[in-house]
Amino acid sequence: MRFGKIAYLNLLPFDMFIKKYPTPAHFKKFLDLKKSYPAQLNQQFLKKYIDAGFISSFAGFESMQKHKATNAAIIAKGAVWSVIALPKAQKDDYQSASSNALAKILGINGEVLIGDRALRYKLSGKEYVDLGEKWWERHHLGFVFGRLCFNKYATFYTRLAQSFVTKPIKIPHYILQARAQQSHIAPQDIKAYLKHIHYRLGKKELLALRRFYALARLKGIKKPARF
Repeated sequence: MRFGKIAYLNLLPFDMFIKKYPTPAHFKKFLDLKKSYPAQLNQQFLKKYIDAGFISSFAGFESMQKHKATNAAIIAKGAVWSVIALPKAQKDDYQSASSNALAKILGINGEVLIGDRALRYKLSGKEYVDLGEKWWERHHLGFVFGRLCFNKYATFYTRLAQSFVTKPIKIPHYILQARAQQSHIAPQDIKAYLKHIHYRLGKKELLALRRFYALARLKGIKKPARF
């Protein structure tokens, strides 16, 4: 069971969850090895180098069509803090497919920045545009940035996802301190940031996903492909 993981703070609650969830020993061993950023994880998933992972929602279109996507996702209802556009010349972020597509759909020019780098920039007090907030203003729907999809082991990953989205997750203080040192983001800022993220994919989030896919198609934005 080869699971790929995004090495961002937005999945810190999942990190806590998976430590206690019953999985084969080789699952967790592989999990520690395969940490990456979304765009790279997309390619690993599409080429089936990994069996499952939280991949970019844009890359998860085919998985949704084939019923190989779970109800666990990375969602923001409004400002997300970690997907932003800087007031600079237009430039995609090599780490993300969904965020680059979202900026184009919204007609926002600037340098797209995602993840912990974006969160540090936001917290610095500099000027930026929050893409999650702009999507909410236009559609009054949360935006799904990533989704837990699978190539194999449907029953295992469906149950894992359901358990994750229904179980309250508490992050110990020592973990917050450790991640604060790694990310150079204060523990209180990490906690504040995570309040902007939720993980249960419901009917409204599915509607938002379908709208995102339709708008991307209308604008001719190509989805990540295997080759």
